[in-house]
Amino acid sequence: MTTTDPSLSKGRSEAPGPGRRAAPAIGAWLPTWDLITTKNLEIRKRHGLIITVAVLLVVPTVLIYGLRLLFHAVDPHSYGLAGDPAIFSQLTNLMAEFGFIAAVALGAAAGTTDLSDGMFRHLVITGRSRLALYLARIPAGLAVTVPIVALAFAMNCLVTSYESPPPPTSVSMNGLTLPEHLDQAGLQTWLLQRPQQAATSGLPLRLGPAAVTATPAQIRSAIDRDMTSIYADYTGDEIGGSDPADNEMAKIGLWLELEVGIGFLVGLGLGSLTGQRTTTTIVLVALEIIVTPLLAGAQIPYFINGQRLLIGIAMDQLRPAGLASANSGGGPGQLLFGGHGALGIPPMPTWAMISVIAGWIAGWSVIGAWRMMTRDA
Repeated sequence: MTTTDPSLSKGRSEAPGPGRRAAPAIGAWLPTWDLITTKNLEIRKRHGLIITVAVLLVVPTVLIYGLRLLFHAVDPHSYGLAGDPAIFSQLTNLMAEFGFIAAVALGAAAGTTDLSDGMFRHLVITGRSRLALYLARIPAGLAVTVPIVALAFAMNCLVTSYESPPPPTSVSMNGLTLPEHLDQAGLQTWLLQRPQQAATSGLPLRLGPAAVTATPAQIRSAIDRDMTSIYADYTGDEIGGSDPADNEMAKIGLWLELEVGIGFLVGLGLGSLTGQRTTTTIVLVALEIIVTPLLAGAQIPYFINGQRLLIGIAMDQLRPAGLASANSGGGPGQLLFGGHGALGIPPMPTWAMISVIAGWIAGWSVIGAWRMMTRDA
């Protein structure tokens, strides 16, 4: 009679001992740590792409601050300290703009690398879950982009915190020197007590040529009418004239990482859908620097809700207040063909903004995973 070793019987295996880890099933949908590290290595081996990402994110900060530090060291009387709230905001907005583009290129490469290298068929033959193959790319790619963004932003924060001039004790707005930390009612009272000074200082009172000859009653009426826009300019100038607080810097850093993370996820999903790295990158770069500024800059009749569906508009509304100094008008600055910060349409409700951001993250992740699961090997 023939006997079979139980350990070789179908469906049975030796239980792992105390010091051994059970190997996960190859077909499991959740990616293993080994699979994630393998995908991360594949991304990091694209040296040209990694260098491009680092150049876009780190080099502008190093170059600008390096020159400002050098000029101040050589001639401190002619050149001020390297840190400045306006420079901080402008560099952060530049990181967001370039970071989104770099993350899109990295995501597109991660979503198409197996197809372009001819490895997709071999991975499928091994029995690995296609969903796991897609999900492994998310932490693998973010592990590359997040540290680079954090490094560039940390340099920005350090120079701004330790190489900036002392904070001002007043707010300068349109040539008018105002006290700090006024609420809207306090600012209105201060201006109403000095109507002639307010009228001749360049405040947006819409008095025209009659500003010089306007009576105090006319000036007070204009101040009451335009107080909302005046206070918005005041708060923007107040923020722009002082360094962001530590908690505000933390908010800005999280917002910046979210911006770059969304760029990677969208690039990954669209790259998986199209299978074309170049096409994906071109489409999303055009969306970032052409389509978004055009639709964010002016309200289109009967299409405002369609404009609000763009991720750039939702992220612009989420932009922390500490970045308001990037524009002399008190709002976020315009970068590259308009870029983020050119929001010229009424803001959407908070729940709608969150829904748009979550929808882009979840939607493109689902689309990319679906395409990988249904693609012919």
